[in-house]
Amino acid sequence: MNESVRELLKQKPSNVVKVVLFGPESTGKTTLSRQLARYYNTVWVPEYAREYLQNVWNNERRTCEQKDLIPIAIGQMKLENELAQKATDVLFCDTDLLETKVYSKEYYGGYVDPLLDEAARRNQYDLYFLTYIDVPWEADDLRDRPYQREEMFEAFKRALEEHNKPYVILKGSKKERLQKAVKYVDELLRKSKVTLRQAQ
Repeated sequence: MNESVRELLKQKPSNVVKVVLFGPESTGKTTLSRQLARYYNTVWVPEYAREYLQNVWNNERRTCEQKDLIPIAIGQMKLENELAQKATDVLFCDTDLLETKVYSKEYYGGYVDPLLDEAARRNQYDLYFLTYIDVPWEADDLRDRPYQREEMFEAFKRALEEHNKPYVILKGSKKERLQKAVKYVDELLRKSKVTLRQAQ
């Protein structure tokens, strides 16, 4: 069983640049994922947890429990692996397994399933955009920590630093965030093309 879960949490090899939108709920990750995918004429990976947990809420009237995290992580990686095959030069991920790990630690007393922890450490991305909490909170059926935004932001920042992930904090208006993100993605794409040429 563990081996099959481990396999389902694996990132498949891909030549595209991968960028993760990372941070607390209601900080503009989905909006920016859409904007960036449109700008670069590519695809973006939605957050599988939202669809999964909305179904749980609609059918069972409950919110996320610890038992949901591995199915969420599996669904997320399935989406990412499928969409990486359809991306042009760059794939934008609305979340990743490190984000799921942060939520697990924060919501379940520090507990993280060892398989989730292993996959979060193993899967690789070229850059993380850490979205700041300077956008208005928008309530929905699933969001539940409007008064702990500062603490949650710090938890996400700490996770990136502890895992030695390359990241840039994005603040400001939608336009300002997009402009800053484009600057960094352009640089990544330039470097990746140079690397590819050298490998040929």
